[in-house]
Amino acid sequence: MKENVIQQKSFAFAIRIVNAYKFLITEKKEFVLSKQLLKSGTSIGANVEEASGGQSRKDFIAKISIGYKEARETKYWLRLLTATKYLEEKLTQSLVNDAEELCKILSSILLTSKKNN
Repeated sequence: MKENVIQQKSFAFAIRIVNAYKFLITEKKEFVLSKQLLKSGTSIGANVEEASGGQSRKDFIAKISIGYKEARETKYWLRLLTATKYLEEKLTQSLVNDAEELCKILSSILLTSKKNN
């Protein structure tokens, strides 16, 4: 089965988040905020995967909606980690841009799915 764009992008984003997490715990010795970032950033793709195997249209919409909310939460943690000087602005902006792209794709999927429901 061929993966779709949101599956590919959310997986690639999760890899970047895992690498940021590893940096934060090894180099910055930050363990609390980084764990929140790890959870929300990897949850996006997990919910996309769950949605693709959804039992119903309603289940699909619910999982995509959770993925969207997790992407927004991830942006928050990234901004906070930057504001507290754990992450550099350049890295954060790249990750926030990717998270924003995921938000836009997921939002589009949600709108289409709700309209077709």
